[in-house]
Amino acid sequence: MFTGIIETIGKVKNIEKENSNLHFTIESSISDSLKVDQSVSHNGVCLTVTASADGEHTVTAIQETLTKTNLDTIQIGNVLNLERCTLVGSRLDGHIVQGHVDQIATCTSIKDVNGSWLFTFQYDSNLGNVTVEKGSIAVNGISLTVVDSGINTFSVAIIPYTYENTSMRTVKVGDNVNLEFDIIGKYVARLLSTTN
Repeated sequence: MFTGIIETIGKVKNIEKENSNLHFTIESSISDSLKVDQSVSHNGVCLTVTASADGEHTVTAIQETLTKTNLDTIQIGNVLNLERCTLVGSRLDGHIVQGHVDQIATCTSIKDVNGSWLFTFQYDSNLGNVTVEKGSIAVNGISLTVVDSGINTFSVAIIPYTYENTSMRTVKVGDNVNLEFDIIGKYVARLLSTTN
């Protein structure tokens, strides 16, 4: 389990294709502390560490993961948001994030609002996911609060700290991002759909 509070960003140093899988080698400030078999959130995707040495670590994304996330668009030199699993007994500063991406969304607008940024995203509402104003959402693994919510769109406000210390500063209009909707909201939506 994760909280959506990003620890650091990592830079993609190498991508190796093996059959339908992609092996990503990432350089980061936490790579040396990672152990093989440890789960780490990469842009909101829970991936298992397969190697760690010399300030870099490697993870593998299988076809199922590549189909449901934006990892198949990642290139060497891109930066990823990284978060290790939550320690039991620590504060939960963000919200409950599983690292299981529900779908991708496309950035449709970025507005500089004099000290912060308002990002708007559009997603496929046919998959049954919803947002609510002031609710939580994970965008590329970042725990964020929904500002405005529509049928298939939502916006989030990004403070300077988040902008400078995550990959949000690299997101452009037209880019795809990974979304994980709030787990409590997903359970409520599922219960309502089965009682109708």
